[in-house]
Amino acid sequence: MLSFFKVKKNNENNDENDKIEIDMNNIPKHIAIIMDGNGRWARERNLPRTMGHKAGVEAIREIVKEASTLGVKYLTLYAFSTENWKRPSDEVGALMNLLVQYLKKEFKELNNNNVIIKHIGDISKLPSACQKELIDAYNNTKNNTGLTLNLALNYGGRNEIVRAFNLIYEDIKSHKLSEECIDETVISKYMYTSNMPDPDLIIRPSGEQRLSNFLLWQCAYSEFWYSNIKWPDFGKKDLHKAIYDYQNRDRRFGGVK
Repeated sequence: MLSFFKVKKNNENNDENDKIEIDMNNIPKHIAIIMDGNGRWARERNLPRTMGHKAGVEAIREIVKEASTLGVKYLTLYAFSTENWKRPSDEVGALMNLLVQYLKKEFKELNNNNVIIKHIGDISKLPSACQKELIDAYNNTKNNTGLTLNLALNYGGRNEIVRAFNLIYEDIKSHKLSEECIDETVISKYMYTSNMPDPDLIIRPSGEQRLSNFLLWQCAYSEFWYSNIKWPDFGKKDLHKAIYDYQNRDRRFGGVK
C-alpha cells in the first residue's frame, strides 16, 4: 500500500513541495534518532538553551505519535549521553526535570496508544525522581503491544559494549555461559537492545554527520539520514522524507542482489 504525502525538501525553498510515495509495506521496523540542535535552535532566537530543550520535547511528542501511526515497531531516541554530564549543571538539571515532566504529562496518552515505554543506558546515575518515573512507566506499559519507545539516557555505545563484556565474563565465571558459545548473536543478547532488531534507519538532524557514541554495536548495517534542520523544527514531514529515502536505497548487507 502506498501512502501519499506532501513533503518540503530540506535545505531548499520552503515554497517548493515534493509529492512522494511511502510504501506502507516497507516501513522501517526500528528507527533511531539523535535529537540534536536544541541549543543552537535557542541561540539563533536569543533564547536560553533550556528553551531549546523544551521546544525539543514538542518535537518528541509529534514524532512518537507519527511513528506509531505509520507502524514503526521500535523508536529509539538519544536523549542524554554519558558525555552530556559535562554540560553546565543548570542545563543538566533542566533536562532531568523535562524528562520527569514529559513522562508525567504524556504517560496517559502513550499508554492509551498502546506504546511501551522503555529506557536504555545506566539510569542508576540519574536523579531518583527520573529513575522512578522511568521504572513506573515501563512497569505500567510493558504489556502493551504497539510501538516500543526507547529513551536512551546516560547512554553511551562504548559503555554499553564494556558492560556487555563484563556481564559475559561474569556468566562465564559462574558457568552460565561457555566461552565456546560466544558469537555475535550471544553478544547482542547482552546489549540494552536485547530482543530488538537493529535499527534500520538512524536519523540525525542539525547538520552534524557523526554517531556521537550512539548504538555502535547495533548500527553495523543501519541506513543513515542527515538533515540541516534542528531537532525542535523536525516534524512528521521530515520523518516521511527520511523513510522515503530509506525505501529507495538498495540494502544488500554485504551481499549481491
